[in-house]
Amino acid sequence: MHRVEAHERGHPGVAPPDEPSDDDVIRASLAEPKRFGPLFDRHALPVHRYLARRIGPAADDLLAETFLVAFRRRASYTSGVGVRPWLFGIATNLLRRHVRTEERRYRALARLAAGESTPSVIEDAIDRLDAAALRRDLALALASLHRRDRDVLLLTAWADLSYEQIAAVLDIPIGTVRSRLHRARRLTRLALALEEPT
Repeated sequence: MHRVEAHERGHPGVAPPDEPSDDDVIRASLAEPKRFGPLFDRHALPVHRYLARRIGPAADDLLAETFLVAFRRRASYTSGVGVRPWLFGIATNLLRRHVRTEERRYRALARLAAGESTPSVIEDAIDRLDAAALRRDLALALASLHRRDRDVLLLTAWADLSYEQIAAVLDIPIGTVRSRLHRARRLTRLALALEEPT
């Protein structure tokens, strides 16, 4: 798909045909740092959605941190993967530091769906989440996955990255992506099946 078609269809991260590409923006920002700004405008929304689904209210801070890290590392960016997957990779690495918070959040969502009382902070976070993320069983299943498997599953499902893009941003072989995704799907299906009433 050409840039004009992609932009007209509203694909996030695609520059209008009369504006520089993401790769051009990064190259230009090496000499003029203020030229990095359009990348935020193009990619902040999908990265924020991904972060909000994963961590809740901390997404705003992690979004800012993601773009700060990207800005600081822009000289090491290679155009083979693309800016959007590169940003999702940075965001996922930052999430690893917050994995305990994420796991507690999934358990809290599961308790909320079960009708247990929760602090107002969690209630505020839940108001900001997608309805699909509120399912108790899914929250428990996600919380039970190993961090590496959960990262691959959510980069596939919520960030819509290809196996090749996930392999590149997590710096793992594509076979590892496939095996982690297979394991995450199998364990999630198993956890959901165990929660169903018989």
